[in-house]
Amino acid sequence: MANLWDQPATTALRADGLRVADVDTSSRPGFTGDKRQGKAALTERGQVLSKLQEKLFAHGRTGGDRSVLLVLQGMDTSGKGGIVRHVIGSVDPQGVDHASFGVPTEQEKQHDFLWRIRKRLPAHGQLGVFDRSHYEDVLVARVHDLVPRAEWEQRYGQINKFEREVAESGTIIVKVAMFISLEEQKRRLRERLQRPDKYWKFSPADITERDYWPEYQKAYQAILDRTNTEYAPWYVLPADHKWYSRLAVTELLIDALTSLRLDWPPADFDVAEQMRLLERS
Repeated sequence: MANLWDQPATTALRADGLRVADVDTSSRPGFTGDKRQGKAALTERGQVLSKLQEKLFAHGRTGGDRSVLLVLQGMDTSGKGGIVRHVIGSVDPQGVDHASFGVPTEQEKQHDFLWRIRKRLPAHGQLGVFDRSHYEDVLVARVHDLVPRAEWEQRYGQINKFEREVAESGTIIVKVAMFISLEEQKRRLRERLQRPDKYWKFSPADITERDYWPEYQKAYQAILDRTNTEYAPWYVLPADHKWYSRLAVTELLIDALTSLRLDWPPADFDVAEQMRLLERS
């Protein structure tokens, strides 16, 4: 298939200087194809992603120290679950560590906000996925005044320090902020209420949270302004089109894994000798 990107996803989606209010949630930055071509590209590129992830897994199984962490943040119905199912679902599950961070437990509340995050960082050779993350502590906590302003204000600096440590330990961090329109969110919530097989995904709180949309936009702007770094950059993903979101994240992960320049681990045994023994058996 011809390359339908007029610029790499890592360039098209980079958050540098971006204003949340200016995000066109129905746009498809960098991709010149249509929905049909996008879905075909997702299938093709998913195979590339799978092979690269397998190399990472093999690398970890043979003493390697690299890993990748995908951080997904977005409002309810922005498509985080779809990314996990349709993008991460295309790779070997043995090499995936998926974590979703909701309301802290009583035990977690006894520690600093990064305690539970550190416990779920990907091991060597793993593709880690945070479906919601430590950024909940400067999004929900800020919007709903769950902690004093002085406390959540200092968390931006703590997050930057934490992510630098993670990156320096050998983990590539891919942070994706997913944005949908208020109208598209309403459409997706309506679908959940119209389909019995989607009831389990609906929460009355999803509607309540819509009242805080402007506050969330400000909170997202703050994380883009204050935690977008060279070692852990933010990518802003217009997410009204699910097929585009999934393709774009696939491309971001392919770029991250390719940058590791991993090869298949060499045999730690005499291949010819083992072949002879096999033929004799």
